Amino acid sequence: MSVRVQAWGIIAAVLADSDPSGAAVRQRLSNSLDENPGVPERALLEYLLETRRSDANTVETLDSARKMRLESVAIPPKLAEQIDAIRSMSRISALLDSQMLMTAFQPIYGLAEESVVGVEALSRFVSDDGAAAELWFAEAAAVGLGANLEFSALGSAAAAARDLPKDLYVSLNISPTSCLDPRLPELFEHIDLPISRVVLELTETISDEEYPQFIAAVSPLRDKGLRIAVDDTHPEAGALSRMVHLRPDFLKVGRNVIGDVDKDGIQRAMVACLVDFAGQIGTTLVAEGIETVGELEVLTELGISAGQGYLLGRPSVRPQDWASWNTRLDMDGLKRQLVGPEKSGGSTPPKDSL
Repeated sequence: MSVRVQAWGIIAAVLADSDPSGAAVRQRLSNSLDENPGVPERALLEYLLETRRSDANTVETLDSARKMRLESVAIPPKLAEQIDAIRSMSRISALLDSQMLMTAFQPIYGLAEESVVGVEALSRFVSDDGAAAELWFAEAAAVGLGANLEFSALGSAAAAARDLPKDLYVSLNISPTSCLDPRLPELFEHIDLPISRVVLELTETISDEEYPQFIAAVSPLRDKGLRIAVDDTHPEAGALSRMVHLRPDFLKVGRNVIGDVDKDGIQRAMVACLVDFAGQIGTTLVAEGIETVGELEVLTELGISAGQGYLLGRPSVRPQDWASWNTRLDMDGLKRQLVGPEKSGGSTPPKDSL
């Protein structure tokens, strides 16, 4: 069912109510319809946004509409889901309009040179309900606003990157579907961050159906200097075959591969195989979620190119923290601080919040 049909269903339910206490609500909606003739979804969205700003009874109004679905056979049976979709559109649109998001950066260290070579940009949302970033993106994708929110986050990260040391690359999370959006090339024409410093880190696996279109969409950008990162720790044979064809610039592996690599022979062997595979296809291997000095030492020994994790640096929204990332990692100091607690059975730091 289209959004327009859904909108008409909700509008009809609200306007059909004869309760005198809802007269003001119905009048606001009627005015919004007059201002947006023939576009009910826009009328309903503007009405909900206005209600969100000026009327503390928005939730009560929508809950009343849900009850009407149960009480009136004239209301479509999926009205509750439709209302939820419109509410999500309202929430995400309000978020985009008010730009209630900021960027945290987490340092990525070159393990051989013991210095920061790049950062990963992580979205942080200023919301009164404290929802995690992945929930915002999932909600936006569910109502067709996923690319809008992703591009807003990319723009925010690019603006914040102006305060980073200029030699660092910036890894930006994006879904393969948004890479197919024609607005992506335009984004690089309107941000100050040079495309040669940008790494697009894919947040999902590329489907077989989208793979040819994905290659066609990103190839012109890669010719201009854009780099691609794939977060794929246990690819199937088919995915490995596609990865060889894609030749990502970075392959990121997480805790299920590098966790306890200093204590588990199988984990160590797996990492060694991935190091060899990455070398064969010319890809930089990045270990995510490094938590202990022992893991860091073994990963460096095995030839992992780069790493990130709470051991090396937490995500931060503070430019003063970012400025400190132009100094070398004090490995000896790190060992003195952390080897003791590890040997005494102390708890390891929590995993990265991505």
